[in-house]
Amino acid sequence: MASEIAQCLSATLSPDPNTRISAELKLSELLTQPQSALTLSQLVIAQDAELSLRQSASVLLRKYIKERWSPFFPTFKGSAPPPEVKTNVRHAVFQGLSDPLRKIRSMSALTLSAIASCDWPDEYPDLLSSLIALLSSDSPEAVHGAMQVFVEFVRADLSEDQLLPVLRELLPVMLNILGAHEKHSPLTRARTIAVFRQCVEALYMVKEQHPQAVKEATASVFPTWLDAFKVLLNLDPRQDVENAQHWDGLVIRIEVYKTLNTILTAFRHALTPYLPDILTASLHHLDALYPTFSQCYLIPQINIPRTSEDENVDLTNLICNLFDFVAHIFRSGRAKDWFGTEQQIAFVRAVLQWVQMTTEDEENWANDGNAFVEQESDESMSYGVRLAGFDLLTVLLERSADTTESALNAVTQQFIAEAGKAREAGQNNWWRPVEAALAALGSQSKTIVENIQDAEQAGQLVKIDIRGLLTNVVPNLLVLSQYPFLQGRGFVFASQYTQLLPSELSGQYLNASLQVLESSDASLPVKISAIKAISNFCQELANLDVTPLGPRIARDLLPFMVQTSENILSLVLETVSFLVVIRTESWLTPEIASSLIEGVLNVWSKYNKDPLFLSILDETVGSIAATRVPGVYETVERLCLPPLSNALNTATNETSWVTYSALTLLNSIAEAQRDAPLSDAFFSAIAPGLFQALRTAEDRDVIQSGISLITVIIRKSFERLRTWTDPANGQNGLDDVLAVIAKQLQGEDESGGLFVGDLIIHLLRKAGDAVVPVLPGLLQALVGRMPTAKTATFIQSLIIPFAFLIHNGQRDTVLSLLETTNVEGRSGLDVLIQTWSENAETFQGFWAIRVSTLALCSLYASERPSLQNLMVKGDIIVTEETSNVIMTRSRTKQMPTEWTSIPFPVKALKLILHELQSNGESAAMGLADADISEVPSDDEDESWVDAEPGEGLKGVLNKEELAFLSDVLGPRGANFDEDEALDDIDDDDLKEDPVSKIDMKEHLVNFLKECASRNVNNFSGAVNHLSVDESLVVKKAITGA
Repeated sequence: MASEIAQCLSATLSPDPNTRISAELKLSELLTQPQSALTLSQLVIAQDAELSLRQSASVLLRKYIKERWSPFFPTFKGSAPPPEVKTNVRHAVFQGLSDPLRKIRSMSALTLSAIASCDWPDEYPDLLSSLIALLSSDSPEAVHGAMQVFVEFVRADLSEDQLLPVLRELLPVMLNILGAHEKHSPLTRARTIAVFRQCVEALYMVKEQHPQAVKEATASVFPTWLDAFKVLLNLDPRQDVENAQHWDGLVIRIEVYKTLNTILTAFRHALTPYLPDILTASLHHLDALYPTFSQCYLIPQINIPRTSEDENVDLTNLICNLFDFVAHIFRSGRAKDWFGTEQQIAFVRAVLQWVQMTTEDEENWANDGNAFVEQESDESMSYGVRLAGFDLLTVLLERSADTTESALNAVTQQFIAEAGKAREAGQNNWWRPVEAALAALGSQSKTIVENIQDAEQAGQLVKIDIRGLLTNVVPNLLVLSQYPFLQGRGFVFASQYTQLLPSELSGQYLNASLQVLESSDASLPVKISAIKAISNFCQELANLDVTPLGPRIARDLLPFMVQTSENILSLVLETVSFLVVIRTESWLTPEIASSLIEGVLNVWSKYNKDPLFLSILDETVGSIAATRVPGVYETVERLCLPPLSNALNTATNETSWVTYSALTLLNSIAEAQRDAPLSDAFFSAIAPGLFQALRTAEDRDVIQSGISLITVIIRKSFERLRTWTDPANGQNGLDDVLAVIAKQLQGEDESGGLFVGDLIIHLLRKAGDAVVPVLPGLLQALVGRMPTAKTATFIQSLIIPFAFLIHNGQRDTVLSLLETTNVEGRSGLDVLIQTWSENAETFQGFWAIRVSTLALCSLYASERPSLQNLMVKGDIIVTEETSNVIMTRSRTKQMPTEWTSIPFPVKALKLILHELQSNGESAAMGLADADISEVPSDDEDESWVDAEPGEGLKGVLNKEELAFLSDVLGPRGANFDEDEALDDIDDDDLKEDPVSKIDMKEHLVNFLKECASRNVNNFSGAVNHLSVDESLVVKKAITGA
């Protein structure tokens, strides 16, 4: 078989296609035989065979492993070899790791990694010890091959529990390889660092479970490795790049910085003694390697070398990791003694040098506008040196604003002066440093603007002359069409500092941006920059009178809505969405609205599956429809209703995204005119398709959006709904709504959640007598669904309608109905009260929480025997086993949570008091300063700030700041300023509801006083069941002391 396979492999390299096809077919037939794997593995390690034959055998063997070795592989085709053949194959492949030829070692490593992913540890238990033995050998070839397996093996196959036992044996071997630079290649040594990084991550993963063991391991292992890193970084980096055939040495440095970042995240305390040396070396790297960056990237004069194993290596990868490391250090407040003014200035200068646009960037962005927009985006995912450098500048400004701004000012002025001289000397790349400086300053515009305004208000010296740049430098750049990226940067920079521009100058910059869009000669990068500038101007100049420019801006943007796609289109749409909220009553006409809506619908028809585009289109349509200009809303309806209603009429579950997107836009149109009823045209166009779509919808987004739209219809035009007849079934609109509710209650999917709850509430509020005949059945359906409800939002939706009716004078009617309702052998009242008691504290929403509390007050005051006799869950019972223990899922299974059992009136009183505490009446709202500093740290080290011992949070926030933070957070993590809470309610009806207007604190205090004075429902006895804190709240409410 060996000779037959060898011949077939040779034939696959034949230039004759018929010969190749015949050989490949024959090989496919031979691979079904188990012995073929052993034959291939022996061919791979046959040193007397030709290299091409051995390589072909290795490729085919790896294919065999994936298809024939084991059902473990998804591509398995059957005919797995017997165990003895597997053993011999593994032995042969392992032998290939020590082959004299690098390519054979690398291919054998790939094959063995594939085998290990399947066989280790059950069928290949000695792999780990064999690899460590190979690493300990004196053979550089064997070490090279083993390391390639080990990197992948540790990353993909070894769990933390499997790796930790071999750390003490493995890491010293790795460290010896790393230190033997005369014996082992840089790439092999770099792999030892990668393995060490995986070990660090493994230690971090088990730090909480084995704190002492991890502490001992890090104390004994980390210092030797960090010493080695310090030595490596202190070596001149120029020796790795200058006159070097390969850049293998850079790979070591990249791995070092990646590992330092990992240690900094997981075990930052271990790095502290080494930071001064590492930071000094980092600054030297930036200076020493910049000439190479300039020659290979900025203005390429030499080709970027690859590694000796013919792999890519990127100098910018090293710089990104270096910038990330320094930013992390500076953000944490560490090494403050090292970060003097001189060092900060040096880093600022280095950042501005390294963030220059490379020639490759220039070519890519000139040819791919979407890539250019992506790079310029604040949410860019294309991480590189530029973004890493900007992030470092952000940190420097946060921690040391004055020094950083002074440095930015000085370096920028220097770059501008040097660029002027270079331009006069005829150098074509003079513009790159200026563009980089403006881009860097633009990336920090918000912080710099705030600092300038604060300094001016305080009468202090401004550290950076942005106004001078805007007045004296940037205007000269706007006409340099031969340097499109610098020209475009000028527009964007000016728009980023709009707040510092005089109004007349803002108008001039905006007008110049529009001229670019209207020019047929402007290049794509400049047009994109102009659109970005217009977008910024529209955001910042919210009060700008755009009466003369609004129509012009809209007209200039419209062609881009038709001609562009992806990121450019997203930028255009965002700009339009910003434009249509600026004083539209002064410039938006039905004609302009028509053009904009037609553009929006064109985009929607192409990209209705894209959630980002849909979000922007939704905002734009809503903003235009909300404009109070006569005829605009009617224009929106006239253009939007035909295609959107058609999307509902033709809805299918296979194209649910079309239905969802149409419902999203319709919701915005319906909500736009807040104080006006829906037009007959709107209702007639969408009602049939809306209810038909919800009858068959399975997609949760469609269901939620459809229910939301029905809710809006009920709020705005209930009578139109009630009197409408559905042509599909002859039912009236109210029956259709009840059918939608019934479907949600009967199904297992609870994704409707709060949406169906809001629908029921507004139906009860608006329907009046119309809903009376079906109300008993509706309430019984709600309580019947409670025992099987699982999600908090859905449970809330089932309870709040009862709370609303109870609070609005229907208490006795509702309770009587529930007392006679049977739910799986229990009374409906028991089901409601038990569910309510267990979930009330999880309710969300300002109005819902309030109406629940008010209804509980009404229930408590009812003194109804059926309520007094109900026992519900009280407080958690804390035992010795559960005290001071974090209850994980596994622990909860072993020690189930136990609760006290208390009468419902006591539970209702507890919930009422909880709401009163949330309103700021807690008996124990303060925090003792002395207690804060006692909280232990996971890392036995200070956190991201350098607070003094015993100082606690006082080292970060003073009492006034702590009080402000408390006010901001308020109860349940939100500010409880009732005016702001009301502003957060999107529903105008609920915002104006008496429940939202009531002074809750005053109401609850008066309620408690009334209960105490009349001993309502044995109030004094109920108080005896309260906790100490709850009793204090009652006392304070009643006595005011």
